[in-house]
Amino acid sequence: MDNIEEVNMTPTNTAGESDVIQDGSNFDQDNKEGEAIKMKQINKKDDSSVSNDSSVSNDSFTEQYLQTDPKTGLTTEEAEKRLKQFGKNEITETKPNMILKFISYFRGPIAYLIELACIVAGIVKDWVDFGIILALLIVNACIGFIEEARAESALEALKQTLALKTKVWRDRKLVDLDSTELVPGDIIALRIGNIIPADAKLLGISVTGSESSEYLMVDQSALTDTYIGRAATLMNMAVDQGHFQKIVNKIGNFLILITVTLVIIIFIYQAVKFRNTKSGNILEILQHILVLTVAAIPVGLPTVLSVTMAVGAKQLAAKKVIIRRLAAIEELASVSILCSDKTGTLTLNELSTDESWLTPSYTESDLFLYAYICSEPGTDDAIELAVRDAAEKKLDILKNRENEHEIPGFKVKSFVPFNPSKKLSQVTAIDLETQKEIQIAKGAPQVIIQLAGGNHEADLAVANLASRGLRALGVAKTKPSDTADSRQLQWELVGFLSLLDPPRPDSKETLKKCKELGINVKMVTGDQLIIAKEVARRLGMGRAILDTNHLVDPAKSDDEITEHCVKADDGVNDAPALKRADVGIAVQGCTDAARSASDIVLLAPGLSTIIDGMMTSRAIFQPKLLPSSARREKLAARRERSLLMKRIARNVKKMRKVLLMIKVISAFRQTVSERQAISEREG
Repeated sequence: MDNIEEVNMTPTNTAGESDVIQDGSNFDQDNKEGEAIKMKQINKKDDSSVSNDSSVSNDSFTEQYLQTDPKTGLTTEEAEKRLKQFGKNEITETKPNMILKFISYFRGPIAYLIELACIVAGIVKDWVDFGIILALLIVNACIGFIEEARAESALEALKQTLALKTKVWRDRKLVDLDSTELVPGDIIALRIGNIIPADAKLLGISVTGSESSEYLMVDQSALTDTYIGRAATLMNMAVDQGHFQKIVNKIGNFLILITVTLVIIIFIYQAVKFRNTKSGNILEILQHILVLTVAAIPVGLPTVLSVTMAVGAKQLAAKKVIIRRLAAIEELASVSILCSDKTGTLTLNELSTDESWLTPSYTESDLFLYAYICSEPGTDDAIELAVRDAAEKKLDILKNRENEHEIPGFKVKSFVPFNPSKKLSQVTAIDLETQKEIQIAKGAPQVIIQLAGGNHEADLAVANLASRGLRALGVAKTKPSDTADSRQLQWELVGFLSLLDPPRPDSKETLKKCKELGINVKMVTGDQLIIAKEVARRLGMGRAILDTNHLVDPAKSDDEITEHCVKADDGVNDAPALKRADVGIAVQGCTDAARSASDIVLLAPGLSTIIDGMMTSRAIFQPKLLPSSARREKLAARRERSLLMKRIARNVKKMRKVLLMIKVISAFRQTVSERQAISEREG
């Protein structure tokens, strides 16, 4: 059932909210995705009837109990009324106890050693040191508490940028809204990779089950041997503690080990060497140990690091790089390998159709019509948009259609959106002219060719398109039949659409910059190898190409997979790789699943955004590696200060000369006046 959009309810209940969850039994013909309705009973007269009466149809339920049209959703005015009545769709977060948080700054290996030193000072009755150490401990805790509170508030503001969006039917249109703006009765459209934003009832689902000729044996694994099962296992294998945290812990543990070792050595040495003397006195020894302990332990290390990270996160946010895990800043700075998604990161992801390849039985109009029927309306997927736009331009019957799935001459029964593992989408429709049921499939050319029983000429055509950097999109359909058994249907190939996705204008220059920075960029793509090679040739990347499953292949060891690797991608099937990489980056327009698995989220497209983030991260930890623009600004400021100092020096010299001239003139006048006085006395 990996094609089915799941509805896993996350409660956001207030008093009187219904918790009904029911499988959708009837499919709305206009529904292109799994659709759910946000639940909260509007009429609270008979609460039991809502949850217990299974005979109530979905349409009746939405109209009678939730006062919502299941075809069009709520109007803006009605949604505003319900928002005032029920409030926002959010859970009030429990704020941490500030007293306990402040006390936490007195815990940990470093804090314990300082507290031990304070106790030692009290034992030897060195009240001056006792007061200084205690003040140091309290001041450090206060600074850490205040600075981290500021950092957390800044990060909280950044997180608002990543607010969850949901597709909702409002005023007969599918729009993106913040999930907090959902109200009871809203019709929500769901697809693979989405997070369910509220308690909901499943109205319709865009896939129908099919009988399987094979049965699952008792000793077979139901989930662990599937792609999703392996992905979940790898997600759980991911280590929570990052590279940076490991280094900090090692530094702290090393300093503590050295301190404890020296303390033991000094204690034994003084106790034995200066036995029965003043220097061998236990209090004297404790004083020496006290000095060593205070000097060796970096009390402010945790606070300084936390504040540095928070400031760095704010700097990165200005460059459209949002940090979800603070330790990822340091890890981003130390990256040596960048595994970048091809589509949308190295290329524009602005697809346009090129030439077509057809089998003899079909025309180009047939190819575009069937591709259009098997496309998902209302989506922002680049391939679906390119197919629908091209078909609407070529076929008169498809012009001026917005987010509609019904096509003149056909009635859509069910639609299966594109599945990343099966690499195709599929639709079941009725040809109204013949009243025959047909199925249409659209997807990766290899999958479509295999579905249609193989075709050598088609293989050559795909290879020819790929050699020119064109991505082929296959279309196949079943022959009209009276049988409903999918196993007896005969598929035949219609043809291929070719799609062109040009590289980004800045990608080639950015790749050169990566080489200068010592970053090895590898292209990750699920496209044909020959297409990837052509794109790599245009960008000057050589043969640095990886399959989409490279980072999540259990057969590969960690050393074989990466040195210190960052993975940038956007799909739901990319989540395990994002989780396993040292730094997972969810690119602009990613799915909710990819965003949840990532450490960093990009708000701007392209490889250059990632490189800007890396440069800023390096500058945070190594100021000498400031970006060239920052270096120029710093040098310009330094030159201005230097020129100012030179002007001041020149003015001082001039003043000195003026003062010297005044002194000379004054001395000359004094000499003249003295001579006049002498001559007058002599005369």
